[in-house]
Amino acid sequence: MSSQNIYILAIESSCDDTAAAVMHNGKVLSNIVASQKIHEEYGGVVPELASRAHQQNIVPVVDQAIKKSGINKSQLTAIAFTRGPGLMGSLLVGTSFAKSMAYGLNIPLIDVNHMQAHILAHFIEEEDFKKPEFPFLAMTISGGHTQIVKVSSHFEMEVIGETIDDAVGEAFDKSGKILGLGYPAGPEIDRRAKLGNPKAFAFTKPRVAGLNFSFSGLKTAILYFIQKQVKANPNFIKENLNDICASIQYTIIGILIDKLKLATKQTNINDIAIGGGVSANTGIRQALKNGEQKFGWTTYIPKFEYTTDNAAMIAIVGHLKYLEGDYANQSVMASARLKI
Repeated sequence: MSSQNIYILAIESSCDDTAAAVMHNGKVLSNIVASQKIHEEYGGVVPELASRAHQQNIVPVVDQAIKKSGINKSQLTAIAFTRGPGLMGSLLVGTSFAKSMAYGLNIPLIDVNHMQAHILAHFIEEEDFKKPEFPFLAMTISGGHTQIVKVSSHFEMEVIGETIDDAVGEAFDKSGKILGLGYPAGPEIDRRAKLGNPKAFAFTKPRVAGLNFSFSGLKTAILYFIQKQVKANPNFIKENLNDICASIQYTIIGILIDKLKLATKQTNINDIAIGGGVSANTGIRQALKNGEQKFGWTTYIPKFEYTTDNAAMIAIVGHLKYLEGDYANQSVMASARLKI
């Protein structure tokens, strides 16, 4: 088949979003995401409920992605799917579906690492978006992951720093829970942070050697601070919510930027790309843009819809792996703790 007509159907089901996309030669034709609202009342993702919701959503989501793309399923070249990391039950739904469909259509099956996909989302063909040049540093920040990765080529990646406890998304969500905000709390903290004073309250940054991160100590510090203040003034949260959110966000962004500064120094690489759900945060995006002026970085920020979990990022990895003839066979298994 000519490299001019590669149609990839991609399936993403690593956590609580069921997503499917169709890509033609690196360009997105459709990118459908069904989010699961059921977890909001529990204040976090319930794995058993997530996998059940994936089972209900996957057929209509894939059907919609194919219809919206304007192609017929007989035109598909290959099927890419998220093999891991993620919630085992959720991954199994996507893996089983992708295997069955590829088998039924007799086309190649391509397994994708979810964390690699967040990084390679930068290579989706999009007008007005420049692609990073190798080597570059990628910072993947999401509800389950916080990593700094040295990227030497599409598939040559080395994790040079990661969280030793909570991920940055958890730090936002758990801080939000302390403040009585809904789940997920990240977007709400981001919204309120714009209205508050980032230096109203000082939180100590955890001291962690090298390029690794830690957020559990910060979360505890925020909890104790709030408890102490509420004891003295029961209306403390209500009266200072925007300032508290701004101060928390300012501290978290400070931790991320400090580590990036250290990483650029150690690797001598000044090109920085971000990915993962938390990279949708406007404060983080602004801090990276400021880094261009302050530290001489070149920063790459993906289109908003390619930051949170989506299937377009799975599709681009499928496309790149297809070009290399790197296929999976029918015995491929989902892997909850798959490493980059």
